[in-house]
Amino acid sequence: MSLHTYTEIDAWLAAGRALTDVPEAHGTMVGALCASGEYTLDDWLREVFPEGDPGDARGALQSWFDATATELRGRELEFEPCLPDDATPVVDRAAALGQWCQGFLYGLGTSPIPDIEHLPAEIGEVVRDLTAITQVSVDESDGAEANESAYAELVEFVRVGVQLLFDEFARFREAGAAGSADGTPVALH
Repeated sequence: MSLHTYTEIDAWLAAGRALTDVPEAHGTMVGALCASGEYTLDDWLREVFPEGDPGDARGALQSWFDATATELRGRELEFEPCLPDDATPVVDRAAALGQWCQGFLYGLGTSPIPDIEHLPAEIGEVVRDLTAITQVSVDESDGAEANESAYAELVEFVRVGVQLLFDEFARFREAGAAGSADGTPVALH
């Protein structure tokens, strides 16, 4: 997200009358990029905008899409989920993280991965944990510092977990892009 601010992206989505907010839109993009080697901006636009048309924001959204794909493919582990900044109350940031994970799971679900419910052990566990994070909430009785720390740990888990999934799904993306010679689905184990 270093090229674009959350506020800029929010404005682009609003200008195009997006069906979702920034975290869920970004999660959807990232989930689909993890699972499909042929996922394009137009595919994402059809998921996020009515009639798949963001209006004048298309160029800016292309830039965001490309930057996100580059972060995921990079070996520097620069990927970050697009979430509100630290000036936003932790309650709202936690809700946004849950929305991001919900979008991510939706993006995975729109992919050609066969049977996402039965993924191999480690990646299956990450997907199950991301599913649990969709229900994240803040316990006000824990205090601000404890909540900030717990939130930071969850964001780091999501960041690293998504990178792991992206790396683990590489052979599936490659096989899916090349097409299976005999028409059978590619196994992930």
